[in-house]
Amino acid sequence: MGLFVVEDVQYTYGSTPKERSVLDIIKSVREGMKYDSFANLSLKMPFTISEWSSFLHVSERTMLRYKNDNLSFDAAQTDKIYQLSMIYEKGLSVFGEKVYFDIWLNTQNVALGGLKPKELLDNSFGLGLVSDELIRIEHGVLA
Repeated sequence: MGLFVVEDVQYTYGSTPKERSVLDIIKSVREGMKYDSFANLSLKMPFTISEWSSFLHVSERTMLRYKNDNLSFDAAQTDKIYQLSMIYEKGLSVFGEKVYFDIWLNTQNVALGGLKPKELLDNSFGLGLVSDELIRIEHGVLA
């Protein structure tokens, strides 16, 4: 699959956190992610700026300011960006094709209370539900 380079941290789709240098990821999260790195990463995912704003709990205007000034996201926002990218890479691994995973993200899901998986990505509990559902799908356990 694809290879992402975020700041100085490299990780590959389909690899597990144990295969990555978790300490490097922690360091990168603490330092914050520059908007340019975020922009490169976000191009590979199907989320709009409006959706990213919702996920990161900032206004679209703030996102524009980060872009124009290439500001760094704070640690909590950077952590969320990493979590979303890891969920996305897991989904790509499970579904095998970007188009199929993107469709799944935008389709109401009975196992997720009738919500679209994408609607749950704005908090850690929702991220956990989506991650758990991807694991169930990967193992052939469907709701």
